[in-house]
Amino acid sequence: MNKSKLELEIRDGEPCPACGHNISVPLFQDKHPLANTVRPQSYQEAQDLEYLLLDYVRCVECGHIYNYAFDYAKVPYSDRPYPSFNKGVLWSGFIQEIQQQILAILPEKPVVIEIGHGDGSFLAGLRALNPKGRYVGFDVNGARDGEGVIEFRSELFSPDVNLPELLPDLIVSRHVLEHLKNPLSLLQRIALVASAIGISPLTYFEVPCADRVLETGRTVDFFYEHTSQFTTNSFTRMLSKCSSSIEKIGYGYDHEVIYGVARLGVKNQQLEVAQESQNYRLSTSKSLINIKEQLDKLYSSGTKVAIWGGLGRSSAFANRYSADAERFPIVVDSDASKGGTFVPGTGQEIRFRDWLHENPVDVIIIPSQWRAADIVSEITRVGIKVKSILIEHQDRLVDYNYSDHPYQNLKA
Repeated sequence: MNKSKLELEIRDGEPCPACGHNISVPLFQDKHPLANTVRPQSYQEAQDLEYLLLDYVRCVECGHIYNYAFDYAKVPYSDRPYPSFNKGVLWSGFIQEIQQQILAILPEKPVVIEIGHGDGSFLAGLRALNPKGRYVGFDVNGARDGEGVIEFRSELFSPDVNLPELLPDLIVSRHVLEHLKNPLSLLQRIALVASAIGISPLTYFEVPCADRVLETGRTVDFFYEHTSQFTTNSFTRMLSKCSSSIEKIGYGYDHEVIYGVARLGVKNQQLEVAQESQNYRLSTSKSLINIKEQLDKLYSSGTKVAIWGGLGRSSAFANRYSADAERFPIVVDSDASKGGTFVPGTGQEIRFRDWLHENPVDVIIIPSQWRAADIVSEITRVGIKVKSILIEHQDRLVDYNYSDHPYQNLKA
């Protein structure tokens, strides 16, 4: 039976910015100069602009469209606010309706953050409707004069810093996510930090909608500054991956814009993983201090020490805890073939374990705890004499035979 040839071109290596899936297929290719972040002041300047690759692909999982070749460094955002949508009657009506809907579900004195406030008009509109709130915008290139009633900060929004500081009731971001290399990452970071500090702010995200682009075959929506083109499905999938609840998915301006009202948050499992990781990091910071101190005392006391194992975990131990070749020159290994080679980084010559018969030591350190039971059994079997055997456990070196540790259950 003849098998048909696969003609579908598949891309991988650039995870989908909306859902994180790794497989996409080509959609639209071209070359354009920057279209919205430059203001050529002459014909020649316009002609000399670099033509940048548009290599839009589409995620096969959520349908998101993104420029596979996008390089954020190619986009020279200036000190002027990024050009926003027009001030037409239909657009203004849509914005006013959204502002009223949002304020209706916020507390009387809300704290509102806008990521990428641009000219500041959206925050100004919210404040006009409710002057009791606190309104804070973040935009390196946005408006800077809030007339004392709106806080415009010329800085990037940092969830880790700004969420605990402001404890917002609402986070707004309009026509920003389509410019980001990884919008999902920003939303997930906000969700994790918010959950970690015990808040669940309402969010309003708004982006251009690419549904009609696909329906009609138009191409003018594809320009370099918009690295992402959100479909209804990809936008909804992105929100679902970082929200405890999605209140509403809606459209504006005759379906050309899609927005979502959601409460960002993460599952308890994610918080548990984050906390477990934090605890581990703190624990290993403590072990770095403790074990270095223990090694210093062993050396200072004249105790003769051998490290069992010269590669892998043993090399990692020697390098992390500064068990250098000058102070701790003795390294042995169960594998005779490693004899005559040297520990990566610290440089001790590795000897076969039997070397210890004629060159006894006081202490053997076994960095590979999971192999400790086998090694201790081997030490006993071949008759190597040693006063104590140490392994790393709970931030310090402990005696294998006389301390409480989980590796005792592995004894042969």
